[in-house]
Amino acid sequence: MMLAQRSNPASSSGTPIPASALLWLIAAFFILLLPQWDRLPPWLLGACGLLAGWRWLVQSGRVGLPGRWLRLTVMALLIATYIVTVEGRFTVDTAASFFVIAVGLKWLETRTSRDFYVLFFILVYLATVNFLFEQGIFWTLLNLAGVALLLLGIQVLNAPGAPHVLAAGWRRLGGMFLKSLPIVLLLFLFFPRLEPLWSVPLVSDRGQTGISDTMSPGDISNLAQSSERAFRVTFADGLPPNRELYWRGLILDRFDGTTWRQWDTERPTRPGRVSVDSGLEELQDNEYDVLMDPSGQRWAFALADSRAVSENLEEERWGLFRFKRPADTPVRYRLSRDTATLLNAGLSPAFRRRFLQLPAQGNPRARALASELRATSGSDRELVARLLTRFREQPYFYTLRPPLMPDDGIDTLLFDERRGFCEHYAGATTFVLRSAGIPARVVAGYQGGDPGANNEYLIVRQYDAHAWVEAWLPGSGWTRVDPTAAIAPDRIESGLREAVADEGSFLEDDWASPQRYGDQALIRWASLQVDRLNYQWQRWVVGYQGQSQLDLMSRLPGNIGMKELGYFSAGLVAFGLLLAGLMSAWKQRGILTRDPYLRVVAQWRQLLERSGLEAPTTATPSQLADSAEARWPALRGTARAFARMVNSHYYGASAGSVEPAQRKADLARLKRILGVNRRILRKAR
Repeated sequence: MMLAQRSNPASSSGTPIPASALLWLIAAFFILLLPQWDRLPPWLLGACGLLAGWRWLVQSGRVGLPGRWLRLTVMALLIATYIVTVEGRFTVDTAASFFVIAVGLKWLETRTSRDFYVLFFILVYLATVNFLFEQGIFWTLLNLAGVALLLLGIQVLNAPGAPHVLAAGWRRLGGMFLKSLPIVLLLFLFFPRLEPLWSVPLVSDRGQTGISDTMSPGDISNLAQSSERAFRVTFADGLPPNRELYWRGLILDRFDGTTWRQWDTERPTRPGRVSVDSGLEELQDNEYDVLMDPSGQRWAFALADSRAVSENLEEERWGLFRFKRPADTPVRYRLSRDTATLLNAGLSPAFRRRFLQLPAQGNPRARALASELRATSGSDRELVARLLTRFREQPYFYTLRPPLMPDDGIDTLLFDERRGFCEHYAGATTFVLRSAGIPARVVAGYQGGDPGANNEYLIVRQYDAHAWVEAWLPGSGWTRVDPTAAIAPDRIESGLREAVADEGSFLEDDWASPQRYGDQALIRWASLQVDRLNYQWQRWVVGYQGQSQLDLMSRLPGNIGMKELGYFSAGLVAFGLLLAGLMSAWKQRGILTRDPYLRVVAQWRQLLERSGLEAPTTATPSQLADSAEARWPALRGTARAFARMVNSHYYGASAGSVEPAQRKADLARLKRILGVNRRILRKAR
């Protein structure tokens, strides 16, 4: 049995696919894979490249398309590899991977124009699937570019030998875009904003970069080597100074000797959608608007003394905020800053015991230091101040290259190495304060941020990750204690770049990051402009949903709700269709006005239709003449003469080069033949 056929790829019934059209289809396929390149496994990307390349080699005649058994073998190998790598997990990532496998296998049976159309629609669906993962403006433009190449391939498929087919195709696509743009914009503004497809829950096992719910030595210093964006913030009152920007996310208050964890673990949640809409109302005094990148976690980041304004946040104990479901898409939320002291209520005995918890053994020198500080301090506040003075005056160093401290790490940090990152010093400070009888806890989040373009908003990145301490002090309640501010004040005032400038460790392993070269004015300016464009796109386009739309509509006259928007949208669609029909009719009338021959042909068609003969616009003059003579034998000769003159005028050897006088004479003759046809049909009726 033949396993591969070396015959023409269109050997089955149907029109063969032109090489030029197939090339555009393959190019669109690879472009539409780019938004998922970091989610699809490398073996699948390689398999897609090999399958599409195989099809191109078939087109060039170097190999043949596989037969049935070889296709089944390739399919079995790919599915077996998929099953092995998936390991029983079913997430949106694995579902998308399976769909890409199906698309890749389709190349092995693409032979005819019919197969081209099938693959065309599959790839359009792939472009839609991409929005599940990426909604940024640049990925959106890339998706649109892929769809444009698909539409261009369709035009080449139907006119492969036409002169200037590519230029004509691009002009046609541009014209269609410009004509549809006003309607698209109006529908975007006024069509009732139901939740889009990409707001469904994305049950995914893909790891997200960001703050974890545990903290061990080295965790945050590793995270600080990433320049990925965490969130962006717009303030109503301008950007606050860096020293005020402590973004609280998690409280870690259980210590096992090595790792700090949450005492209350995150409760499991059912799959669901996080509301990504915070409304479009103007920011009020003391309010700030956060656009957070996907984290895959429930916690939101907020400044101390904040209160939730948007309804997509849940306010929990200790001034923390949570989403109802993990944030697997960009989410926008709004808060306001209160002047009240953070959680200045009393501390119950149960909570006091909780925030004094320590392992029974370990780090004896740190415990001895706590006893010494307690004996020489008149109050808890004085003890805290003496500990910070120790950090400030003794040779402690802040570094992104901390040494390993596996045994009694806190003792090693405080008395031997004296070199660490924020998580080392925050954990050690909390340990000492608890040993001295002061309730304390580690707070994990971010500190600071970089101003965006024109200082319009703040950009907080992963290298702004930070850990500090909150201690319970009589009369003040929970009070921030940041040992990093004592050891490396530049980190708090100016950011991580300045704090580690001497050792040159800032983003040392991320050579492709623009932030690594932030001291270069041109690179910094270009990076900020790109981020600004994407930020505005995310806020006003991707984030334009139900409440945002209603807030915008409330600024217009009248009480406009979802019902009124539905009526308006339906009327807008009807108006658009009517306008398109009128424009088409006007265009057709213009063609008839400019071409007197077409006007006479149109009159001939109308005459035949009035006489009872169906005369579709798709029928050629010769076909109409045959049908007319078969229906009315008296037209024999005259109907054919009319059709011959029309065909000769448009398709004859001398078409386009006839002298004006001859053209006028031919038109007069055509009208006379039309008159003869009219008289014959009148008698027949």
